Amino acid sequence: MNVSVKQKTEQKFFQLQDFELDSGEILQGAVLAYETFGTLNKEKDNAILICHALTGDTHAGNSEKHLGWWYGLIGEDKALDTSKYFLICANVIGGCYGSTGPSSPHPVDGKPYALRFPVVTIRDMVKAQYQLVKSFGIERLFSVIGGSMGGMQVFEWAVSYPEMVKSYIPIASNIRASALGIAWNNVMRQAIMNDPEWCEGEYYGRTFPVNGLNLARRVGMITYRSFELYEQRFGQEINVQTSPYHLSSEYEVERYLSYQGRKFVNRFDANSYLYLIKAMDLHNIANGYGSEMEALKRMTSEGLLIGISSDALFPPQEMSIVAEQLQLIGNPASYYEMESIHGHDAFLIEFDELNQVISEFLARIRIEKDNE
Repeated sequence: MNVSVKQKTEQKFFQLQDFELDSGEILQGAVLAYETFGTLNKEKDNAILICHALTGDTHAGNSEKHLGWWYGLIGEDKALDTSKYFLICANVIGGCYGSTGPSSPHPVDGKPYALRFPVVTIRDMVKAQYQLVKSFGIERLFSVIGGSMGGMQVFEWAVSYPEMVKSYIPIASNIRASALGIAWNNVMRQAIMNDPEWCEGEYYGRTFPVNGLNLARRVGMITYRSFELYEQRFGQEINVQTSPYHLSSEYEVERYLSYQGRKFVNRFDANSYLYLIKAMDLHNIANGYGSEMEALKRMTSEGLLIGISSDALFPPQEMSIVAEQLQLIGNPASYYEMESIHGHDAFLIEFDELNQVISEFLARIRIEKDNE
């Protein structure tokens, strides 16, 4: 796949108004970090909001410095065509890539919030994004798109602000946290919190729970890929430099997990990880509406729900069932299932197939918009 022409982009910051969270707590002086790609047209009706996954950041597209995490979908002649669309990607509240989170200074004493930071929800993330989008003078987003935790945000957008969303595309996600997802998050949470260097979250400036976050990332990487992929890529290969008859011997899959863990601790904050997986645990579009069906009835825009055949973390039936429910109540929604060996992470890898299906969907929405 050809890489798009790189653009000049920079991270910007939006000051939120005093922000009441779902918990009832007020977050004061919070900011959202964001980047934009492409140009907002005169009518301000070509904006697409991109919602990142658990450890994502604002840099979804390409720049002169480096490729973004969705480089294969963003750029001219790709699904998220920057010659047609104005793309917005904000780091979520609670994150550690510029938006206010546990590592940010508390407005009272200037020290990092740590565990003084209030618990946030996926809906809180969306409410903050809503303020950002409105600041551009945008009355309606052409689309909202995201995978995994980003897909949770997409569903919340379609439920909370149906009048603001022309179309929506959640990928490899769900409308409420599954028991299995909560279970995996619990294991990752315990990995961090049982690290003595975590210090009840007060590690800033003195220690860092390297081992705990490393282990949490290893667990996550196991859930993000499929049985078939691990077998195909690693099998039972062992590092030839070690004796197999020693407890310290290392299989190639173990070396891979070790590398992923070491790389991750250099770029992510452990407390942010805890807060974001808690937000995922709390995710349920039915909150405040009585039932999932009542929440789904609020979704009036057209949706393309994409599942991944080998996704063990967010099984594809979670998406296909929601699409069926929406169709039953007369809401426009379609389901597409990607056949991929890459498991949950396929939405970050299978760009050719995603470009095709998303391009076709957005082209049809553009035609419908022009005919309104």
